Amino acid sequence: MNASGRGLLFVVSSPSGGGKTTLCRRLVKEFPNLQFSISHTTRARRGQEENGRDYHFLDDEQFDKMVAEEAFAEWAQVHSNRYGSSRKSIDEIIGRGQDLVFDIDYQGARQLQSAYPDDTVTVYVIPPSMAELERRLRGRGTDTDEVIVNRLTQAKNELRQYKTYDYFVLNNELDPAYEEFRTIYQATQFNRQRRAALVEALLNE
Repeated sequence: MNASGRGLLFVVSSPSGGGKTTLCRRLVKEFPNLQFSISHTTRARRGQEENGRDYHFLDDEQFDKMVAEEAFAEWAQVHSNRYGSSRKSIDEIIGRGQDLVFDIDYQGARQLQSAYPDDTVTVYVIPPSMAELERRLRGRGTDTDEVIVNRLTQAKNELRQYKTYDYFVLNNELDPAYEEFRTIYQATQFNRQRRAALVEALLNE
């Protein structure tokens, strides 16, 4: 939370298999003031996923309606499905001083930077090598060769957008990567944008 009591948008991206979700879950577990932003999506539910807990599941017509109403602070199409973050929900949560973590791609990161320039910090989680990324994807045992090839191609495309991001975390081993990750989150609480109000208060004394 900054000096004005406003929450932070902590935006995290990585290639599929990069490890961002694991890092984000660990961060949320450690810091009570941080919570996941729950995206709206047109993709089908998987396994034990629940509407309103994991995602807000919408059909195409419902999603189109929210786009037309400019109800999303960001939205993008990823792997044939659409995902978006509710502007109203974001405003309510950061307005009461809570921080939000976003597990989204570079398209969403750019949109949030544009919509909330003073409240957004972006982090990209990078694998140690493309060979290691492929090993992780194959180790899941859930994707076909074609899907894995597509994901690796998409990873290269995403990495080319690196200038979008403020910070990078190298996820070679989980514990050292998490230490970098949590350090970035903690440091953002004290940057210029977050503490400017304190300085202005001193100048006005």
